Amino acid sequence: MTAAPDPDPHLPDLDALPRAEFAFPGPLRDRLVAAILDGSKTSTTGLVADYEHDGDPLPRPGHREVVVDSSGHPVAVIEVTQVRVVPLAEVDLAHAVDEGEGHTSVAEWRADHERFWHGAEMRAALGDPEFTVDDATPAVLERFRVVTLLPGGAG
Repeated sequence: MTAAPDPDPHLPDLDALPRAEFAFPGPLRDRLVAAILDGSKTSTTGLVADYEHDGDPLPRPGHREVVVDSSGHPVAVIEVTQVRVVPLAEVDLAHAVDEGEGHTSVAEWRADHERFWHGAEMRAALGDPEFTVDDATPAVLERFRVVTLLPGGAG
């Protein structure tokens, strides 16, 4: 019986970090993860309702997570640099652009996000088949930076 190889001392302890799952597994997650890896995605938006439903605390600056791809493979470690909770009506263009999805207006960003939040997967995840957002819905605007690209993550 051979011993397991020692972990790379330069890599963070991935098992000690929570997972960052952008969207649901599939094409959207693949695009978002690619944008994180190429540096074009440096912000993301969540809903307070989602955090509350899952019983998760809101992110805070300095918090680190392991970004996983659609197959659950760790590809990077990110660190939160800023968190704001604002009504959806107050999301600004800089945040929308920094999400790295090619949006050139807040209206375009909002329409894409509403399609996601009003979609069957999100409604099922929240346990509410009628879930909708409006201008007053509290959104979690998060900025982050990539701390570590993990082996095999860019491929």
